[in-house]
Amino acid sequence: MILVTGGAGFIGSNFVMQWCAQSDEPVVNLDALTYAGNLSNLKSLSGNLRHHFVHGNVCDGPLLHQLLADHQPRAIVHFAAESHVDRSITSPDAFIETNVVGTFRLLEAARNYWNSLLGPQKDAFRLLHVSTDEVYGTLDPTDPAFTEATPYRPNSPYSASKAASDHLVRSYYHTYGMPVLTTNCSNNYGPFHFPEKLIPLMIVNALAGKLLPVYGNGQQIRDWLYVEDHCAGICRVLEAGACGETYNIGGWNEKANIDIVRTVCHLLDEMAPASERKVINQSTGKVVKSYDELITHVADRPGHDLRYAIDAGKIERELGWKPVETFESGIRKTVAWYLSNQEWVTGVMDGSYRDWVAKQYEIGKK
Repeated sequence: MILVTGGAGFIGSNFVMQWCAQSDEPVVNLDALTYAGNLSNLKSLSGNLRHHFVHGNVCDGPLLHQLLADHQPRAIVHFAAESHVDRSITSPDAFIETNVVGTFRLLEAARNYWNSLLGPQKDAFRLLHVSTDEVYGTLDPTDPAFTEATPYRPNSPYSASKAASDHLVRSYYHTYGMPVLTTNCSNNYGPFHFPEKLIPLMIVNALAGKLLPVYGNGQQIRDWLYVEDHCAGICRVLEAGACGETYNIGGWNEKANIDIVRTVCHLLDEMAPASERKVINQSTGKVVKSYDELITHVADRPGHDLRYAIDAGKIERELGWKPVETFESGIRKTVAWYLSNQEWVTGVMDGSYRDWVAKQYEIGKK
């Protein structure tokens, strides 16, 4: 048995589905079902007796202690987090609560549980903390990529909260000897990504004839990692990673945001032509011939990091993992998934979400 926190979110749900497809080991899945946690992500596991969902918050210490006592997991994989930088700028409180306090509550419950184990069970126990490359700060265009030895320099409330959680996890290894592992990943993309993040937002807006908001000049560079590759990397670290170690998981795919948006537009032009769908530009009322006509540049967000890049050499050298998908293959799969799962998209696009997007990007304002 393993315990997964945040297993109804984007990366967590992909991990749980991959785990259930490849392993006979049961999963207890704890998720608070906030706006980005969605049980419909896990629809394919309906009736699967190896998947046990628990609705609860990672900040709930008594619940965590009870779950560990009842299910006796041999490992915990900790995804639960607030993860959207823009939201952390407008409302940082939730990021401190979930990412810092929640991780602390989990560590305390896990420490108590681990201390109760004996012999082989205690030796085999692991807690894997899933984090982000944003804790390292930003890079200039010619700087070498982030390694596990790169100093932490977070630049947003989100990345600062994740850096704090990383430090807590590290301290529990050095102070208490807890068998912990940390992974720092680059930008994920793929199925079940909530439409506030760049790629799904562009797909959803384009199909609706809405403007495609790009921050500043769009030259911010990110390393892109297909979510299923990330999940496979996490499994490998859980299986063979050395306790107390950190492993960077990246896709070796550095792309500027504007190039990502144009790629999405060109794939949509191929796979769902605007002319055939009779897409109307909601700003001009004109028929859209190519989706890239909808691209619009908006004011850059405060403290926007210029470049992230992950050196994933350590995990490849020591654990034999490397991504399977190229960006070209992964992004094609992603666009195809969104086109084939419009019911899922509709289900997550409620009124409060649309209001938030309009406010955040201030489309139409000078």
